[in-house]
Amino acid sequence: MYRTHNCGELRLADVGKTVTLAGWVQRVRDFGQMSFIDLRDRYGITQLVVDKSDVGREFVVQVTGKVVERSSKNPNIPTGEVEIAVGELKVLSAAETPPFTIEEVSDGGDELRMKYRYLDLRRAPLQRNMMLRHRMAQSVRRYLDEAGFLEIETPYMIGSTPEGARDFVVPSRMNPGEFYALPQSPQTFKQLLMVAGYDKYFQIVRCFRDEDLRADRQPEFTQIDCEMSFVEQEDVLATFEGMARFMFRETMGVEFGEEPFVRMSYADAMARYGNDKPDLRFGMEICEITNIVKNRDFAVFNEAEYVGAVVATGCADWTRKQIDEMTEYVKRPQIGAKGLVWVRVDDEVKSSVDKFYQPDDLQRWIAEVGAQKGDLVFVVSGSRLQSLRVLSELRLELGERLGLRDKSRFAPLWVVDFPLLEWDDDTQRFYAMHHPFTSPKPEDIALLDSDPGSVRANAYDFVVNGVEVGGGSIRIFDSGLQARMFDLLGFTPEQAQAQFGFLMNAFKFGAPPHGGIAFGFDRFCSLFGGSDSIRDYIAFPKNNSGRDVMIDAPSLIDKSQLDELCLISTAK
Repeated sequence: MYRTHNCGELRLADVGKTVTLAGWVQRVRDFGQMSFIDLRDRYGITQLVVDKSDVGREFVVQVTGKVVERSSKNPNIPTGEVEIAVGELKVLSAAETPPFTIEEVSDGGDELRMKYRYLDLRRAPLQRNMMLRHRMAQSVRRYLDEAGFLEIETPYMIGSTPEGARDFVVPSRMNPGEFYALPQSPQTFKQLLMVAGYDKYFQIVRCFRDEDLRADRQPEFTQIDCEMSFVEQEDVLATFEGMARFMFRETMGVEFGEEPFVRMSYADAMARYGNDKPDLRFGMEICEITNIVKNRDFAVFNEAEYVGAVVATGCADWTRKQIDEMTEYVKRPQIGAKGLVWVRVDDEVKSSVDKFYQPDDLQRWIAEVGAQKGDLVFVVSGSRLQSLRVLSELRLELGERLGLRDKSRFAPLWVVDFPLLEWDDDTQRFYAMHHPFTSPKPEDIALLDSDPGSVRANAYDFVVNGVEVGGGSIRIFDSGLQARMFDLLGFTPEQAQAQFGFLMNAFKFGAPPHGGIAFGFDRFCSLFGGSDSIRDYIAFPKNNSGRDVMIDAPSLIDKSQLDELCLISTAK
């Protein structure tokens, strides 16, 4: 056998045993006629003591020797009290010197490590991430299996739909000029499974979206996709709040007590936090002060649709330089503020607008926002939506600078009662805020004809620490209501039939009330791992340009392949 033990399991109790290990050489330290070698596999590191050897970093070796107690122990690793006095060493595979150090902290840049991803995956941080992902997937399967869900696969090659993000498309050789699309989600298929009578479905499934990338997006990603029949919103929330609690407990050892997770309406989240995925690890809520700041000589406020404030607790001693840094932060193009007004609450109240407002005016502001002595108040004005967006970004940055966004703390909540539709001025039409199959709130259905913009969706998002981890809705299961929804979205009956006729026709054969949810599995993993990026929780991710630099994809293909697919080459 290649090994009797792995490199992470030997302890003092094993002293005196003759063992065989195999793994990669992480480090060699030569001392005359004796060398110390750190041998690594995915389970850990064991120190070897050998006669002088010519093995190098990342050589794959097999060693046999006796376990002995170390004279100089290493408390930082589980095997740090023992070492192997090697009697036989065999090189299984020699290795070139790697282009970066394969250590806890590497000296390789992102692009270099992406090019040699198979080497980066040898590093302990990446191994821990992959193990975390595995444990989370197993906990999902255990919970949902015990809850009666069936894991069912759905197709990867489907028809393209123009709604939502851009599709990745796949040409069909057997059907010249026609294309499959890779699924953005299994949405319609899981609804068809409900029509088929499989009342509890789930799938840990790969999805694809051709959209611009950022830290929490990849062109291919994984969802925990779920659907249930004969349920209302409360049934879905209870089931998947239970799953989230189970995952936190089983994977992280985190308990949340008996209290249900916070429920917050979309309107409330926007008013109090400026976005629909609020970070509840800290307070600093937005407070609107529009009505108490107008009718003075300050045109900026007088002409504003909205004026709002956040209180930076204990920051009255901030220097002018620190305040200017915050001003410049919100004036960045990504945020778009024109400036910040500030009020320093101390023995003497000072502000950046003292020449426009009397001390009594500023005291009213302070009382309205609940500021105390020692606080610093920041004020933003403009259109309502833009101001809330600025205040949201300002609040999050203040939370970061004040150390209030502790990655080891978790603050989950459900955001509910989203608008069903969004109006787009450019195209002069409504779009579905979630997708066209989301049901309106039953009590709002009567407004579809008279005031569609005010209709609320029977939809919900699961948010943790300011990250939207999952989202779903109760679905439309009535063909007539679905037809009205398509009409509101600007589909002609012919277009609706061409794109979604298979689903609408299925509903005619008896569709149960149903609803579901999908969690971003990669986001869940990065949240549990304390990272802002999902890339390190995906074994082989793409870079920020959507490229796999390791295998150099996407790439041009041979002209003969293009001819078979009836495609025209764009190669120069």
